Amino acid sequence: MQTFKQKYLINFWDNYRALVALGILSAVYFGIFGGVWAVTGEMTRWGGEFLELFGVDLSSYSYYQKQNLNGTPLTRSDGLMLIGMFIGCFIAALWANKIKWRLPASRIRVFQALVGGALAGFGARLAFGCNLANFFTGLPYFSLHTWVFTLFMVGGIYVGVKLCNSQFFKPQAKLVKVDKQNCTLKPDKSRARFYFLLGSILFAFFILALFYFSVGEINVKNKPSLLSLALLFGFGFGFIIARAQICFTSCFRDLFLFGRDKAIKGALVGMIIASLIAFAFILQGHGTKLIEISPALALGAFLFGFGIVFAGGCECGWTYRAFEGQTHFMLVGIANIAGTMILALSYDFIPGVLKEGVKINLLNFGNFTGFLLNLILFILVFILILWYKRRFFKEVL
Repeated sequence: MQTFKQKYLINFWDNYRALVALGILSAVYFGIFGGVWAVTGEMTRWGGEFLELFGVDLSSYSYYQKQNLNGTPLTRSDGLMLIGMFIGCFIAALWANKIKWRLPASRIRVFQALVGGALAGFGARLAFGCNLANFFTGLPYFSLHTWVFTLFMVGGIYVGVKLCNSQFFKPQAKLVKVDKQNCTLKPDKSRARFYFLLGSILFAFFILALFYFSVGEINVKNKPSLLSLALLFGFGFGFIIARAQICFTSCFRDLFLFGRDKAIKGALVGMIIASLIAFAFILQGHGTKLIEISPALALGAFLFGFGIVFAGGCECGWTYRAFEGQTHFMLVGIANIAGTMILALSYDFIPGVLKEGVKINLLNFGNFTGFLLNLILFILVFILILWYKRRFFKEVL
């Protein structure tokens, strides 16, 4: 039992395997719910509902009408999935004794959290999806807009990496003399036991919540009967990203900064497997999300890519880090939701020509042809990553 606890609940998981598992899990989620694992859409609804608490009438705002504010987070599958994700992150942090209140390292980090978080939220909703809906759980589902999004998102990440790697934004480390005799680290075993017990109690309540949201027999055509599954899938997503420290920002950021490609390779393998599973579901009649390829999509993707690097984490990254007690990422999360609100309230003022575009489903070229085209694009990205890594270390050496 102690070995299991140490290996699976305390030690970090391998992020390559975790990303592959997330790809498979997200494809199964698509098969059940007919939608992708995505979070900023629901966060936009939460932002709208927050405004309504203060009497703001959102009926004239087209973006909020598109997002459909009907119901509550407890009656929407996306809402319960996101709540489950938060619970999964929190329980993972408690069981692993990873919770510690940490303030931002400097004022510039606070600035980065607020500005980067807001830009990421704004950009994600301008592009109608973040790096979950339009990248990790988007690329496997054959809409060409996801590849365009990825291209401009990577461009934004690259610019963000170059800016944040400048001297102005680098943290200024201070050397402090330490007394060697009194600097031994003593683990607080009582706190670890308390956190583990608290996590176990919360997990027990989570199990009870699953039973509460179970409404009769589960039927994919009966959305209320799937609420418990949405909560369960969300928990699984949150628990895995917390234990494996998954932040999709790092997939490309680490490649550009250090030449590390393990995370992006894991993401690619997970997406390729998800594409196979999704293709089988689509052949059985499942629809796929299509978004216009437009200037707004490209701009939103770039702003999102830049924002997540400037803030230090994407939606997955800030979520599990916030539940570990890192106030910097709590600020990122608040700014992220604020960014979605800013976009939704200003969307009608964006010129229509920027929002107009064409929807292209690769499967319209033929099921097998579309699947093959998607696979070729994945292989091409894989080759480009290997090329960049080789070039990176040649320049370093």
